[in-house]
Amino acid sequence: MSTSPVGSVVWTDLTVNNASEVKDFYQQVVGWKPNPVNMGDYDDFTMQLPENNQDVVGICHAKGENAGLPAQWLLYFKVADLDQSIENTHAQGGKLLSAIKHYGGVSRYVIIQDPAGAVCALFEDNQ
Repeated sequence: MSTSPVGSVVWTDLTVNNASEVKDFYQQVVGWKPNPVNMGDYDDFTMQLPENNQDVVGICHAKGENAGLPAQWLLYFKVADLDQSIENTHAQGGKLLSAIKHYGGVSRYVIIQDPAGAVCALFEDNQ
């Protein structure tokens, strides 16, 4: 993700109550291969391209930090400065739907809602 330019989509997740069933749906319909990601007492999934096992999207259970997320494909947009983007979100009539979360020890992200009600994530990659 660190080589992606600011403003690009760097990840996509789908969070649902029945991730195990939904990953099977996308495996059959799209052709992705599921790759379990241990979350303690359950597995979420990265979905991989069948020809090279490259992770392309995530399918997650609506549990833990993902509880309460809408059942929709969530785009993660790369931003240069997460704190500034959060400030701009508020100033432009948007709102935060999550606390700032950490990823991989150095990156951070937050889920927001724009003034029209659309939901996305802002991702700051400090690698």
